[in-house]
Amino acid sequence: MDIPTLWTPRLLLRPLRPDDLDPFAAMMADPDVVRHLGRGLTRSRAETWESMAQMLGQWALRGYGMFAVTERASGRFAGRAGILHPYAWAEPELAYGFDRPFWGKGYATEAALVIRDWAFAAFAPPRLVSFVRPANLGSVRVLEKLGARLVDETEMLDAPAQMWAHLPPPG
Repeated sequence: MDIPTLWTPRLLLRPLRPDDLDPFAAMMADPDVVRHLGRGLTRSRAETWESMAQMLGQWALRGYGMFAVTERASGRFAGRAGILHPYAWAEPELAYGFDRPFWGKGYATEAALVIRDWAFAAFAPPRLVSFVRPANLGSVRVLEKLGARLVDETEMLDAPAQMWAHLPPPG
């Protein structure tokens, strides 16, 4: 399994490692962080470990997946971002989630941009989608900055969600 490493001026996107468990579990235990992620529920340390295993397994099964995101200046775990594509989903999702100390710095936009460009170059999907809770105005702004288009109001994981589409670059 070959998971690439991606760089931005401020971030390193790399494979998840066992030593990511502590900061990732702390992030996923914070109700403010998870209120717009997945089902909006906090996760235990064991549930976070299982999530990490699923994220890594997707790389082996699909050839793409989620990255650990670290801040280059400090080396600290900042969150996770990448291409999420569970078995039952029709399309790959450009997804991200960051720990609270890293909010408001433009990291989600920076990570999503490099992942989007990598995904279109590496495996050429017809499009990527992003699902966002309507109340998650920060993520809506990120998607607007990326040039994504709102294409549907739907339900995702038993809650209202907007579906945004990312189209490949022309050419």
